[in-house]
Amino acid sequence: MIRISSQQVFSGGINRLQELNANLNSTQQQISTGKRVNKPSDDPVAAARILKLDQELSRVKTYERNVSLADNRLKQGESALASSVDVLQRIRELTVQAGNGSLSPNDRRSVSSEMKERLGQLANIANTRDASGEYIFSGFQGSVQAFQQNDEGKYVYQGDEGQRVLGIDDGVTVPISDNGKDIFVNVPAAATGEYTNNVSGGFISGVAIVNEADLSAAYGSGFPDDITITIDGAGTIQAQDSQGNPLAVSPPAYESGESFVIAGVEATLSDVTPGAGDTFTLKVNERQSIFGTLENLITGLDFIDKGSPAGNAGYNDLIAQSLMNLDSAQESIILKQTELGGRLNAVESTKSFLADSSVYTNEIRSQLQDVDYAEAISNLSFQSFVLQAAQQSFAQVSQLSLFDRL
Repeated sequence: MIRISSQQVFSGGINRLQELNANLNSTQQQISTGKRVNKPSDDPVAAARILKLDQELSRVKTYERNVSLADNRLKQGESALASSVDVLQRIRELTVQAGNGSLSPNDRRSVSSEMKERLGQLANIANTRDASGEYIFSGFQGSVQAFQQNDEGKYVYQGDEGQRVLGIDDGVTVPISDNGKDIFVNVPAAATGEYTNNVSGGFISGVAIVNEADLSAAYGSGFPDDITITIDGAGTIQAQDSQGNPLAVSPPAYESGESFVIAGVEATLSDVTPGAGDTFTLKVNERQSIFGTLENLITGLDFIDKGSPAGNAGYNDLIAQSLMNLDSAQESIILKQTELGGRLNAVESTKSFLADSSVYTNEIRSQLQDVDYAEAISNLSFQSFVLQAAQQSFAQVSQLSLFDRL
């Protein structure tokens, strides 16, 4: 025979009521929070998976912020380069206009005046800042203005050659900046001629690369730094590369005002006395900044006197060389724009991937964590009914006692 004391009856009843009440409170909490798992004990396996999914969502959000930053920086850089191309195109139009032989000195100075404005406009574009106030074309030196004027009034690059990169996904980085030296300074320049020892008062003009294949063949994989030209007493043109090696000249005989070709480079010498000791240099592998091209062009428009054959030839060479340099500058910037377009495509693809990953992760997380309201409300009603029944039953059982029978 099993004897049940009154204390056992009360203890068991209270424990059961507490259990039912805890279940009811848990269901109420699920309904109020909208979450099926509010603490690890609700579902340990689901809680562990939810924690990993939360970490994944945090990772995705971090990369999405980086993607947004990269997208903004690249679009700003692309916009600045597009504006640069527009400015250079206008300067090229002005250069063609300046090449008109009928322009008076005042007309040339008027063209020069607008070019000065365009030069300042180009400098402002090269010194573009991002939303945080950093210069986007200064490399790693974001706080340093990319281009500043020196004591001579010439624009000089002040940044470094660094390129910032940003992680936009695990193992995926994208450059978000370009240094101004690569874009605006290291631009291939047109071949030029200058004298290093002008004894007879002659001049060199019409310098141009007419056959790059011959130039490459003469020097293998690279172009020479310069070509030195002299005319001996017999009137023969002598040419040497920067290492002192002789170069073939066609035709070798000097005639004032007649062009000749050295290793694919054409030039013309005028008013030179053979054997006088004149020395000229052809520069065929130079780099010149866009600002240097414009500064030289403006100076030439303001001060070159076309009244002499040498002045006229120098002016014509200035226009021709400037046009080639401007074309090279535009090509350099357009190539960089193309590169930026490729980076933007990569950023856009990563952005779409991260968005899809976020949606998928949220769906899985929702399946594990979110409560089914219909089921939860049904459980709440049933648990309330069971609790009320248990309370009524306990109330009746608690009143049973042998003293009631005496």
